[in-house]
Amino acid sequence: MTETSTRMNEEQIAEAINSKFTQGITSIEIAPRRIFLTISKDIILPLCTKMKDELGFEHVSSVCGVDTKTAFQTVYHISSYQNKVVAEIVVENISYDQPEVESITPLWGGANWHERETYDMFGIRFLNHPKMERLLLADDFMFFPMRKDYVVGRRVP
Repeated sequence: MTETSTRMNEEQIAEAINSKFTQGITSIEIAPRRIFLTISKDIILPLCTKMKDELGFEHVSSVCGVDTKTAFQTVYHISSYQNKVVAEIVVENISYDQPEVESITPLWGGANWHERETYDMFGIRFLNHPKMERLLLADDFMFFPMRKDYVVGRRVP
């Protein structure tokens, strides 16, 4: 999307997303200057690629994890300054047994440290991340402190 492109509103962006991804989207909601998407982890990279390359989304302001006790989620806030829209994307049902989701760092370098912090706190691995390692805690720390099953005060053996 170039600077001379026509500005798109929330409805147009949501329609462009919905027409491309007939599977993998659980919900799309629209509010003024906001789009809320709930998706499966299989479409995060193709969805974000479309948002960046075709819909004018230039900036990732946050990537974080959520522990629902039964599964993990990752939450992304991605902005289009040209369209004056922020998209909140929730990737749901990330397995406790294999907490992995594709990295969006190859699209937006600003996601790098957000993904590393999410890994550090929750243990969610971002596949194809350029440096998937701990950011805040020591490399030999064996636990993930933001998980609901983490016992406060636990010592590393």
